[in-house]
Amino acid sequence: MRTASRLGYALVWPPDITLVPLVDQVRGADVDAVIMPTPLHMDALILHAVMCVADVETVSPRMSFARWTAFSCGRQG
Repeated sequence: MRTASRLGYALVWPPDITLVPLVDQVRGADVDAVIMPTPLHMDALILHAVMCVADVETVSPRMSFARWTAFSCGRQG
């Protein structure tokens, strides 16, 4: 919670149990960033998908991953 407030984000918690993929939850919540404890909480494919719609911030180690451009996520035109 401290990381979110330091970065100027309001915190939105996902449901405890859901079958909705993370990237769809992020898209549906229309958030600017996803904050997670460590980079190990997502595999590379999920990280890529989330970075198509939001920035990703990790707490330990402190890292920032900026969202991809529309071109790098397969959208053209």
